[in-house]
Amino acid sequence: MNNIRVIIFDLGAVLLNINYDKTIEEFKKLGIKNSSSFYSKKEQTNLFNLLETGKISEEDFITEVRKECKCGSENKILSAWNIMILDLPKHRISLLQHLNKKYDIYILSNTNSIHISEFRKKIGETKYQEFYNLFNKVYYSHEIGFRKPNKEAFQLILDENNLIADEVLFIDDSPQHIKGAKNLGIKTYHLKDGEEVTTLFPDITL
Repeated sequence: MNNIRVIIFDLGAVLLNINYDKTIEEFKKLGIKNSSSFYSKKEQTNLFNLLETGKISEEDFITEVRKECKCGSENKILSAWNIMILDLPKHRISLLQHLNKKYDIYILSNTNSIHISEFRKKIGETKYQEFYNLFNKVYYSHEIGFRKPNKEAFQLILDENNLIADEVLFIDDSPQHIKGAKNLGIKTYHLKDGEEVTTLFPDITL
């Protein structure tokens, strides 16, 4: 952590527990063919890119997914899409509370308004606001119009906050996102499946 002043966290699968397979399985139940290539951690159709950059509305997203379904009502589609959102462990909140005393901390997440609404509902509005306020700033792709690994997403954070790339650590679970950050000179850590983010900071007692 020498020379690091800033830490940028991914949200899903780093801080917030998620399970992509649950959504893939529910999409399959709705009759979507090749549901794992329709949407997964590694690949997805352009529909999801449009949703995650705020270029289509929630209503249009549901309409497009319904075209791929055999039996998809709006509620079933929303349920299938949101089922991947799990919990926000207390020990990770505690980690952030320690870190923000020493570092500037940010979130950069490829996400969408539907999932953020579900996240807020899941943990409750008060806890969500407390979590949100732990960060210097939160960057959600659907709000900023850019997704990782596109350089514009990272460059926006650097420029808006006058950050020096080699003083920034970016933590993410997707190798393609890690590569995008590295291309701008940002220091990175690829969090592997099943690896706990708190173990990266052994000097912090939770």
